[in-house]
Amino acid sequence: MKNRKYTYLTNSFILGLFLVASVSCERELSDETKFATFPNTAEVFIDGFTGGLDYFPFSGSKADAFTVDTKESYKGASSMRFDVPNVGDPDGAFAGAIFRLASERDLTTYDALTFWAKGTVPGLINEIGFGQDFGENKYLVTTNLQLTTNWKKYTIAIPDASKLIAEKGMFWYAEGPEDNKGYTFWIDELKFEKLGTIAQPRPSIVNGLDKVETQFLGNSVSMAAYGLTQTFNLESGVNQTVTAAPAYFSFKSSNTDVARVSDAGIVTLVGTGTSKITATLGNVKATGSLTVNVPGSFPVAPVPTLAQNNVVSIFSDKYTNVPVNYYNGYWAPYQTTKGEQTIINGQNVINYTDFNFVGTQLTTPLDISQMTHFSVDIMMLELPTDIDLLLTFKNENSTATTFQQNRIGQSYQLDSRAPVVYPSADFKAGVWSTIKIPIRPTSETSLDKTGVNLIIIENIKSSNVKTIYLDNMYFYKE
Repeated sequence: MKNRKYTYLTNSFILGLFLVASVSCERELSDETKFATFPNTAEVFIDGFTGGLDYFPFSGSKADAFTVDTKESYKGASSMRFDVPNVGDPDGAFAGAIFRLASERDLTTYDALTFWAKGTVPGLINEIGFGQDFGENKYLVTTNLQLTTNWKKYTIAIPDASKLIAEKGMFWYAEGPEDNKGYTFWIDELKFEKLGTIAQPRPSIVNGLDKVETQFLGNSVSMAAYGLTQTFNLESGVNQTVTAAPAYFSFKSSNTDVARVSDAGIVTLVGTGTSKITATLGNVKATGSLTVNVPGSFPVAPVPTLAQNNVVSIFSDKYTNVPVNYYNGYWAPYQTTKGEQTIINGQNVINYTDFNFVGTQLTTPLDISQMTHFSVDIMMLELPTDIDLLLTFKNENSTATTFQQNRIGQSYQLDSRAPVVYPSADFKAGVWSTIKIPIRPTSETSLDKTGVNLIIIENIKSSNVKTIYLDNMYFYKE
């Protein structure tokens, strides 16, 4: 099992061509004007880097995971060596980096990035591709690949090469341990090629599905979060699917009075009503669509009225919040829940989608011995036929992990440790519900109140709750 989380560095670089005409505001460019072009060098690593590439590890990666190996190669005198760390390695939780040029290349004449690779074990490289530059990452491409213990040639198809007139991000990867154990893999003869054997483009958005969802006036969403892919048939007969950045696609809104889509794939909701977002890639229509229903502005959660000195706040604009490590731990491999803190129309809220379970971890364990209740505001835009959530407070630092559980919604089974504190019939679609949960005596729950550090919400019994909004999470005393 692999379990890793990495954060991209935040250096910002601006890609582009700047044309200045300054004699007068009416002067136009001559028909003889020539635009700047960039070299179309294909080679990235052939016995060394071509073109002065720089190596930038991801934050959290083992910094020295990459080296040039002069003892092992597919061809020539050297190869790129990657040492993936063991679980618990103090120098880094995974191996990951980008290889970026200082100046751009024109890759429009190629259709794929190719290389030879092998590993000490047949590991699955989680993420690998090109277009990552720690700037816009405008033409980012991501896929995964299965290594063998013998040298094998790999191909990563370019979704639409006509876009790559000025690209710096030549290669990137991110890989974690296999079954908690580190290993080594090598890459050689890394270059862009014109193979001429990549065929049958089949782009898709929203993973090829026709999705309908509710959004709010003034909100913006990125199509990058909606499963953008390009699939090609390779010479081997294998169909390869890569994740492609929004800039490869041309998006269209069926109603621009409701939703407008930028070249970067940002959908901005500008009016009430319904709009269907579709796309093409390289003049091929993408399967899938996103239909957004915009009923109006996002409803504001009720403002709490308790005084700060009676509250220990986890998440609220009303109070000073205690430090939190995360509102979503992205716990692999079983968690499907996406989302965390976001801002909608200037309001800080927590939004979870594909909900099955999620945890909020506090930076410092809380002593809630003097608190009498926990309060949280929950809203669902569309009520499912069944609602059954389990809310758990945990003290993981006790000799024995202790907890208190309560049910929100229907009760499929009687459990004295998890009484129903808010019935499903009391929820209304698109309306915030304030749920107050008593902090029960330790004799009833076994909860050690002196060091609560984890709050977990679970969607139990496979109920149909998939999207929820949370606000104003806090402990309080009456």
